[in-house]
Order: sequence, then C-alpha cells, then structure tokens
Amino acid sequence: MKSKIIIAFALLLSLKGNAQQDSISKLIKVDKLSYKQFVIPAVLISGGLLMKNTPMNSNLQTDFRKVLGEDFHNKIDNYLQYEAVLQLYGGRYLGLKPKHDALHQTINFVVSNAIMGGIVQSMKFSFKELRPDGTDELSFPSGHTATAFTNASVLFYEYKDANIWYASSGYLFAAATGFLRIANNKHFTSDVLAGAGIGTAVGLAVSYWSPFKSIALGKNKTHALIYPQIGSNYGIGLLFKN
Repeated sequence: MKSKIIIAFALLLSLKGNAQQDSISKLIKVDKLSYKQFVIPAVLISGGLLMKNTPMNSNLQTDFRKVLGEDFHNKIDNYLQYEAVLQLYGGRYLGLKPKHDALHQTINFVVSNAIMGGIVQSMKFSFKELRPDGTDELSFPSGHTATAFTNASVLFYEYKDANIWYASSGYLFAAATGFLRIANNKHFTSDVLAGAGIGTAVGLAVSYWSPFKSIALGKNKTHALIYPQIGSNYGIGLLFKN
C-alpha cells in the first residue's frame, strides 16, 4: 500500500521533473511558447480523465486512508496552494531578477488564476464527480491543486532565467498540495492529476503571453501585492500602490 501511495505522490514530480530535464535548456534560451511545453500538462489531464471511476483510482484512495488513518485531516493545503505567491514577490529581495516588474507579475497572476478558475469550475459542474468524503459533487478536477500549479508555473517563468532551482521549487509545494488533497479525502488521484495539468498549462501560457504588457499606471513607480486571505473563507487579496 505504501508503495502505491509513494508512486501516486511521485507521479506529479516525476512527470514534471522529466519534462523540465528534457526541455530546461530550451525554456531558458527560448522565450516563446511551443507545443512541446504542453505535452506534460496534456498527459496529466488525460491521465486524470482516464483514471476517473476506475478500480485503480478507488484502490489508491483506500490505501491512502489505511496508511494515514481514517481520521487524518490537515488544513495546511488551504495555505500551501499560495506558497508560490510568496516566492513570486520575494525572489527579487533575494537578489534574483524576475522577468517582469511587480505590476505585471500581478497582472499575469490574476489573469492566469481567473482563467484557471473558470476552467476548473466549469469542469466541476459538468462532471459532477462525488468527492471521496461524499460532501459534494465538485471533486473533479482539484481546484486547490490547479491553483498551486498555476502559481508554481507563473513563478517558474518569472525566475527560470535567474535561478532554475528557485524557479522550479514551487512545483514541490504544488505537488505537496495535491498529495494533501488526497490525504484529506477531498480528492481522488485523478482529480489531482487533472488539476496539476490544467494549472501548469494555464500558468505557463499566460506568463508567456503576458497580457497587458504595455500597461503602466502613471509616471511614478507602481507597487502591486497579492496576499492570501485566511479565515472563514480562503482566497487572495490584491493591493496596488502608486
């Protein structure tokens, strides 16, 4: 059982890691979109769709609960999905040079999360997949995982030229978010795989596209800050300052 769980958790990292090893030099040297950059997200989404409603999906969920315990519950995944946001804004204070200034980082972040959210929510209400814990029919795909991988992909693009290890580190926290969604019995492995694929694809696409790249707020330097909102509801806050 433990080996199955390890394999499930490692799948997100191994697929993402192999993709980065094969194309990392191209990503650093070439600053434009290529269909090759969407192969791994497509594999993750396809894998999630194929695993839906299969014995393998159910068996993995059962194994998770047996190893971790039926009463296992941890809320850290509610916060971990936004970890890459801290790195996104914090990298420059570590001496790393991002692709964009804070304003355009914020725009890319907001646009990518809005697009991802629209896709995820439309799929949730279309598939109406019952969650493992039976709380509702909004299981497929995982929104937390999609958010985490969207943010990790924006982080990756911003710092891939400055420090590839720092840029890639967001994917570790994103994978941990997906793992915890399964461990908390909120999602099946298929939900997490699909969420990871959607988030990665949207985050990279918007970062390369960089909408509103010509926008500027006045002559003075503009500061932009995104911060997680934590309380009875979870979300993000946005602050602009001239």
